[in-house]
Amino acid sequence: MKGKVGSWIFEPEFECMPREKLEKLKEERLIKMVNYAYDKLDFYKKRFKEAGIKPSDIKGLEDLTKIPFTYKDDLRKNYPYGLMATSMDEIIEIHCSSGTTGTPTTALYTARDVEVWARAVARCCASIGLRKGDILQVAYGYGLFTGGLGLHYGGQKVGAAVLPISSGETERQIRLARELKTTAIACTPTYAAYMGEYAIEKMGIDPAKELYWKSGTLGAEPWSEELRERIENLLGIEAFDIYGLSEIIGPGVAHECQYHNGSHLYEDLFLPEIIDPETGEHVEEGELGELVLTTLDREGMPLLRFRTGDLTRFTTEECECGRTIGRMEKVLGRSDDMVKVRGVKFWPKTVEDALLSVKGVSTNYTIVIERPKLLDVMTINVEPTKELYEEVGGDMSKLEDLKKEIAEKVKSIVGVSAIINLVPVGTLPRFIGKAKRVEDRRKIT
Repeated sequence: MKGKVGSWIFEPEFECMPREKLEKLKEERLIKMVNYAYDKLDFYKKRFKEAGIKPSDIKGLEDLTKIPFTYKDDLRKNYPYGLMATSMDEIIEIHCSSGTTGTPTTALYTARDVEVWARAVARCCASIGLRKGDILQVAYGYGLFTGGLGLHYGGQKVGAAVLPISSGETERQIRLARELKTTAIACTPTYAAYMGEYAIEKMGIDPAKELYWKSGTLGAEPWSEELRERIENLLGIEAFDIYGLSEIIGPGVAHECQYHNGSHLYEDLFLPEIIDPETGEHVEEGELGELVLTTLDREGMPLLRFRTGDLTRFTTEECECGRTIGRMEKVLGRSDDMVKVRGVKFWPKTVEDALLSVKGVSTNYTIVIERPKLLDVMTINVEPTKELYEEVGGDMSKLEDLKKEIAEKVKSIVGVSAIINLVPVGTLPRFIGKAKRVEDRRKIT
């Protein structure tokens, strides 16, 4: 790789705040947020009543566990605006994501929320050395996914220029990176590795020598140290991990510094807890558990004790970089059965919803996820209905239009493309009891 980038601290007044002062700030913001959420949202009024508590019962951080958890399913049940804490005329941005039943969840932002988001991601961008004169190539999706716009706002906030190229079109990504001399890349880790291999194998370009990338902020999926090393060798960059989730704000909840010993979680904005996913009780600092987050400075959609489902460890030990805010390990996995493919999270039931919305598709299907090279590939094996199968005389070649329709529906509802493999009726296994639909053959390399 090209060597350590010139990392710097965007907001030292918060990122390097003495722990005692930070704890006091978190406490003040928690009390304010509890009262705000209670006053603005019937959802929390009901939750507090069910728990037998009032906002006045939350006098400090030690009272945090009195507050009931908020779950992803709560967001689904309150789709689209049941958790909006302001009037619609104050909302300036809306993002959506799909859930287990295909019901989306919304992420709602006021102008102040977007400013807070930009500041949070600017901290990330400073960590990878971005400043005025740099050009950040954002290869995250710019649709309803929060990745693209989050990095866009943060890159501009830190003073860099932004190339909003979005995801895909790999040859164009590499060509523009070389022609425009972009200095940093933002995308998923697997796509970063794929771009490196594509440049070498398909374009005859050595990205480590011919591109100008110094660093990359990579996230939206778990990745190993082995993959980091491969990316750095392929692209000649220093690779950093970024963490976030749309329910809380998007990318920008936490980010690695130049020492790569965990991602600094911006505690002044997002209050972290680590709990036992089974009991809901706090675990000791440094122990593995589920990350729970409370927004401390959000207007449009404040969330109290949101269970992320992400498994990690957290420490408040001071880092060599000088930041005093705590650090979380890379997410090790999910506490549920959520599937993630190329940075898009979904449940198998969402695929079923897409399949069964297409006429001529049976209820018999399997999902196979592989990583033959460095990019995830999802294949859906599906049987047509017996009637359609007999109508075409068992000739799968006559069902190309059906395959195309299924592929488009999956892309539309699930948010990720898949290879559709139509198979003869009776080919796939039948299940007695709980069906095992997903075969994940990937290994993080």
